[in-house]
Amino acid sequence: MQEETFKLRSDVIDLLQLLKAAGYAATGGEAKIMVTDELIVVNGAVEGRKRRKLRAGDVVEIDGQVRIQLA
Repeated sequence: MQEETFKLRSDVIDLLQLLKAAGYAATGGEAKIMVTDELIVVNGAVEGRKRRKLRAGDVVEIDGQVRIQLA
């Protein structure tokens, strides 16, 4: 599994914004589809909320292939 760290510029970031900013979704629509298709896991649980607020310390996994640690 590919692992990376994403440095936050503010206290929180929306899940869809993270997927776009980290380069795993080209558009907001693509990011929404990833969430709807249950490809996103946040802190060990499948995440269905598109506007989930993420903070430093959260871990996001994408389709079991990528793990992003927020810092």
